[in-house]
Amino acid sequence: MKPPTHQDSGGQALLDLARRAESLMARLEALLPPPATPPDWTAAVAWRYRRRSSGWNHGGALEPVRNVAQIRLDDLKEVDQQKERLLQNTAQFVAGRQANNVLLTGARGTGKSSLIKACLNEFSGQGLRLIEVDKADLVDLPDLVELVSQRPERFVVFCDDLSFDEGEAGYKALKSALDGSVAQAGDNVLIYATSNRRHLLPETMRENLSYKHTEDGEVHPGEAVEEKISLSERFGLWLSFYPFSQEEYLAIAEQWLRALGVPEKKIAGTRQESLIWALERGSRSGRVAQQFARDYAGRHALKR
Repeated sequence: MKPPTHQDSGGQALLDLARRAESLMARLEALLPPPATPPDWTAAVAWRYRRRSSGWNHGGALEPVRNVAQIRLDDLKEVDQQKERLLQNTAQFVAGRQANNVLLTGARGTGKSSLIKACLNEFSGQGLRLIEVDKADLVDLPDLVELVSQRPERFVVFCDDLSFDEGEAGYKALKSALDGSVAQAGDNVLIYATSNRRHLLPETMRENLSYKHTEDGEVHPGEAVEEKISLSERFGLWLSFYPFSQEEYLAIAEQWLRALGVPEKKIAGTRQESLIWALERGSRSGRVAQQFARDYAGRHALKR
């Protein structure tokens, strides 16, 4: 038996290295997210995108929303102008016409999110679908748009209560998706977002010092302010919501009482009680009116 040569030793070393490389690749593949499987688009009309992260394993999935909030356009009172404009924009979109991304801003509890859900219920029979995305998951927005780009349905990507802190990753992803990315979003996708902040980013007093005044009296914002305005400006349609007056609040409360089956003769006597409820909550919003109606209807149903 002849002793092993230098060439034999080198070949064995290469085989050992190849085995170790294969073992390493197998371990790395286990850390990668599984390949995305197309969802069953017939399972629901609304979906919720969830991004999962564990160590090196990043991935996301669309989860069907089995029980969509049954809010109708007629249920929403004292926001007729905002309702008409969002309804028109959504109708254009569903019909395959030009339409705008929409930013709904203003006072809390005034029906911003409810109006979007009501539009879904109005147009779901015509192919409208909704995908809710949390702001923390907006970094995957380009992949999500690509996923639905070849579908026949019309998709609204819904971002609720949207606002950003300085430097958040989702800010740039949303900005690119709205306008400015090399890869343009498909014509079957729009973004509807709600926010209590008109410019979506925190604003500080010191930023006012960056404004420049020209000799002819014009005012020009500084770079920091321009950056904050630039995101909201990418939404083609702005809808503003304002705090309700006392009479508007009472009308909304009465609408919810009727929807919950309270008799008309009972509704007439709830005025003072509903005002006290709003005073205790420190707000006359539509949300507070709905909460009062639920409490009143539940208490009186129990007494009966």
